Amino acid sequence: MHHEIVALESQHQPLPIDGFAFPSGTTYNLTAHAYTTTREQVRARVHKATIIVVTTIKLDAETLDPTVTPHLRYIAVSATGTDVVDLEACRTRNIRVTNCPGANVDAVSEHAISLYFAARRRTVLLDRVTRAQPSEWKDKGTVNQYMRLPDGKPPMTCKDEVMGVIGYGGLGHALGMRVLIASRKTRATPALSDVLPAPNTSDDRIPFDDVLRQSTVLILSLPRNSDTLNLISTAELAKMHPYSVLINIARGGIVHEAAVVQALKEKRIAGYATDVYQVEPLGGPEDTPLLEEDTKDLNITLSPHLAWFSQRTIKNLGDILKETVEGWRIQIGEKVDHWSPERGPPSLLMMHTFSPAPRHTSYEPVSNTTKRLYAWKYPESQRLLPIPVTAKFRKS
Repeated sequence: MHHEIVALESQHQPLPIDGFAFPSGTTYNLTAHAYTTTREQVRARVHKATIIVVTTIKLDAETLDPTVTPHLRYIAVSATGTDVVDLEACRTRNIRVTNCPGANVDAVSEHAISLYFAARRRTVLLDRVTRAQPSEWKDKGTVNQYMRLPDGKPPMTCKDEVMGVIGYGGLGHALGMRVLIASRKTRATPALSDVLPAPNTSDDRIPFDDVLRQSTVLILSLPRNSDTLNLISTAELAKMHPYSVLINIARGGIVHEAAVVQALKEKRIAGYATDVYQVEPLGGPEDTPLLEEDTKDLNITLSPHLAWFSQRTIKNLGDILKETVEGWRIQIGEKVDHWSPERGPPSLLMMHTFSPAPRHTSYEPVSNTTKRLYAWKYPESQRLLPIPVTAKFRKS
């Protein structure tokens, strides 16, 4: 058996230095492209591929058509989410898709906290004000007006904040652990599913609308899908506390960008900080209202979808990518020399599989009355990572 492995954007994720452990009798050719910019390039580069490695480039239904990718059997997403892949097209063709859950939890949770401080303490703006010439600080004796809340009061400190986390999976839980160190009160939307391990009964979970109303810091850490698009829009922003800062380290499209700009202009919330956008990469105001000229004086902090970037994340992504590719080959009947029954297939330890559903998982469908994040249930006999965790909430 021979595999053609095509990596479309190795600038985001270096491939395993020692390659993949293909057994004797099986060969592979690895073609790595630093970046792929156009649809035409994508189609040309993946035409012979049996395995595609991708991070941010979209693989839509047209690209996954048998005439474009006739040999494709497996897509390895070197990222946490799978929204770049048309999963329905993969189901139709029986193409396996895996991602890398939990690889970036440390980096993204820390980045979320940095965005919180940037929004609440206005550190980015204060840097510009301090550097500006002539010096406003020297002329006026203080520039504390830049830190004040919409009603003119000084900013809040961590011990006075109430943090709400929408999407209490691995990332949301990591955030909760970190903010406890800062003595903040944390709220999360209910409830954890029966994904292992069992939830901590000390966790404080309350309904979605209550999280909106009670939180002074609201962090989004949930996947983008048809149920979460524009989850935070005009109606939700109207329910939020006027001191609230909204932090998005989830996916673009979950926050309605025009609505959040309007809410800031009307002082219905205090700030917005995000690492993700509806259109990526950003080129200017034509891609997002967050970059329009009249937003410069608003409390908006932006970073270019790099919350995940760290040495630990890169190592985790590489390890998971290697194990999932090799684990997929075990599942389709190819023997890997270093695998042992006692250890179990590497992919079963780290893999989040969407299509087709493997025999060790079952899919819990989305309810029509309750918004639910995707969750996978594992039998207790499997030592599996708890990814991702269900979060339920109702919207009025």
